[in-house]
Amino acid sequence: MHAWFCETLAGPEGLVWKEVPTPEPGTGQVRIAIRAASLNFPDILIVQGKYQFKPPLPFVPGSEYAGVVEAVGSGVTRFAPGDAVAAMGSIGGFGTHAVIDEGRLMALPPGFGFVDAAAFALTYGTSHHALVDRGALQPGETVLVLGAAGGVGTAAIQVAKAVGARVIAGASSDAKCAFCRTLGADATLNYRTQDVREALKDLTGGKGPDVVYDPVGGDLAEPVFRSIAWRGRYLVIGFAQGSIPSLPLNLPLLKGASIVGVFWGSFVRHEPEASAAGLAQLAQWYAQGLVKPAVDLQLPMRELAQAYRRMATREVLGKIVMVND
Repeated sequence: MHAWFCETLAGPEGLVWKEVPTPEPGTGQVRIAIRAASLNFPDILIVQGKYQFKPPLPFVPGSEYAGVVEAVGSGVTRFAPGDAVAAMGSIGGFGTHAVIDEGRLMALPPGFGFVDAAAFALTYGTSHHALVDRGALQPGETVLVLGAAGGVGTAAIQVAKAVGARVIAGASSDAKCAFCRTLGADATLNYRTQDVREALKDLTGGKGPDVVYDPVGGDLAEPVFRSIAWRGRYLVIGFAQGSIPSLPLNLPLLKGASIVGVFWGSFVRHEPEASAAGLAQLAQWYAQGLVKPAVDLQLPMRELAQAYRRMATREVLGKIVMVND
């Protein structure tokens, strides 16, 4: 097999494409012949040693991928060679093969293509867990999605619309805002050029958003939280802006609002049955055309460096997917 190896924490520039023996699956494990893998923001952090999960060196990055079961280890009961699957790992996706625990696989129904599958489980799983499970989003409520043109943001727009919510998409350019409207956003907010608090006041009739989906963090957090509705839920997804905000705790007190942490990887480990149920609902929504990954670019797996450079520009609309021939 070939794969991109992270041997130092020098970032994407330090990744090395090399050939190694194809691994055999152990007990409860499955070997996947990878057809497609998508790039997510944590894939940048993990090769810099900045992510919550820090695997020992060397490792193969790539947390989200799809392909065909090639071999199974002892004790595997849910999958057999030839099955089409999506994998929800923390590492291993940027190569031709990977070995992963059976419990981290999702069987792909007929008609679910590998490119879409590689851009699905992590981003849509995160958004469903955040909005439906942690945020208890209800039909008719208003949700503000920050970083709405990115991977998890585009998923969050579609999940919120599938629930029946009104969506305000927040993004950093007019072009990104226009893109979000094509995905179903009811209104948009360019938080680079508009006054965030005034815009949210106008867009919600002074009430504020009921739920905020925030994978951005940084200096957006406080003005957005000051605009949240009574009993609002502020979902902490990540910190793509780079800095972790500190909110004055009198704000949730005054608003009767909740600050809710969302870490889908831990959710999968701690509540596998609930996670599987969420993914099953998402697969139904995909079949019904309610959700579909927005793929910005497809590249050959050997061109991973170009994909990382593209993501670093922050101009990606949706997801970048790497494919093996």
